[in-house]
Order: sequence, then C-alpha cells, then structure tokens
Amino acid sequence: MFTGIVTDIGRVRSVRQTARDRRYEIETAWDTAGIDLGASISHAGCCLTVTEKGPGWFAVEVSGETLSKTTLGGWREGDPVNLERAAKLGDEMGGHVVSGHVDGLGRVVSVTPEGGSHRIEIEAPGPLHRYIAAKGSITVDGVSLTVNAVDGRTFGLNIIPHTWEATTLGGLKPGDAVNLEIDMLARYLARWQETA
Repeated sequence: MFTGIVTDIGRVRSVRQTARDRRYEIETAWDTAGIDLGASISHAGCCLTVTEKGPGWFAVEVSGETLSKTTLGGWREGDPVNLERAAKLGDEMGGHVVSGHVDGLGRVVSVTPEGGSHRIEIEAPGPLHRYIAAKGSITVDGVSLTVNAVDGRTFGLNIIPHTWEATTLGGLKPGDAVNLEIDMLARYLARWQETA
C-alpha cells in the first residue's frame, strides 16, 4: 500500500526486453542499501517489485499486461518517474490509501497557470469516469490529488507549486497519457452497488 506522496523523481537508466517481459533499471537518490529485494515500490502509480539493485539504482521487471495498460510501455532511457516506497505501519498518511494498481489511462486535455498553481484537466476513460467525484481523491501518475470539479468524462485538478516541482506533473502537456487509480472506497462502493 502507498499514500500517493512521491518522495523521489527517479530516472529510467536502462530498458531491456527479456525472454519474459521488460526490465527497467531506475536511478534514484534513495540509499538503495535500505531497499530489500522483493520490495514494492510505486513507479508513476504502478506497484512493481525490486528484482536487483546496486548503489543508486534498482531493477524491476514489468509484465506485458502492465506494459499494455499503463504508461510504462512507453518509457525510454532518461524518462523521469515518480517514486514512492511502500507505506509502513505507523507512517503518516499524508495522501490517501493507494494500492498501486492502475485502473486506466487518462489523457491531459489542458494545463493552465492559475495564480501560483496550475490547473490540469484530464479526460478519464469510460466507465472509469463514473467513479471520479468532486472533492474526492484520485491518483495521477502515483500522486495523491483532490478532484476540484467533474464535467462528464473530464475532471480538473489544482496542482500547487510544491507538487508541480517535486513530481513529474510539472512536465505534463495536452495530449499526454497519465496513469489513473480511482479512490479505493469508490471502487468498492461501486462493486457493492453492482451486486446488491
């Protein structure tokens, strides 16, 4: 489990196709000596398992399913990546409960400066848009955010300067794809209504 509070912007160090899937090496400012093999780390909102590591880097293997359903399939060497280590019991819950399981891809519609902040409008795919509510939580590329407004399939976010600079959201432009994870409570409530 994660909180959606990004603690490092890593970089894709290498990309290699393997016999099974795709292997990425990720550079990080973290002390990798403290990362266990098998640890779960959120990469742009996707929970991946550490399979190898060295000083200042670690490796993950990504399945074909994840490559086809997230932005990870388009990663290239040098690309920035929002990183978050798994939450520990007793950690501060600064964001919201995030599973690291991407529900779908959104598309950035617009990015507009608004005071010191930026307003981002994102179009969600159907039927995912039904689970996004104004003042609810959503995870975009691994970042826990509050939805400001919803209009059909499009929802708006206000990105404060700190988040703009401390995550990859500051590099978004219209047309970009983003990983979306809806609020876990909304997911379970919708499932309950379907089966009630």
